[in-house]
Amino acid sequence: MPRLGQKYEIEIETTSKPNAEYAAPAYLELGLPKAPAVMVGDEIVIKGADASEEKLEALICKQLGFPAPKPAKSGFLRRFFNR
Repeated sequence: MPRLGQKYEIEIETTSKPNAEYAAPAYLELGLPKAPAVMVGDEIVIKGADASEEKLEALICKQLGFPAPKPAKSGFLRRFFNR
């Protein structure tokens, strides 16, 4: 995610806590989702699942009104040569 912050010149804040803290009553009172989750502004865009970088970038762009990123090219030769 820090790479997305540099690419779009937006602030990315990452919060990491021990799993036990996400189940603590004080955390639950905040109304925030359990990890893994991604919030853009005040909206939860991914909750309870991991997401690929491409999906995450598309969700962030949509939420912030940025143009959708171009999908990564794929194909046998590209994967084979890792380009």
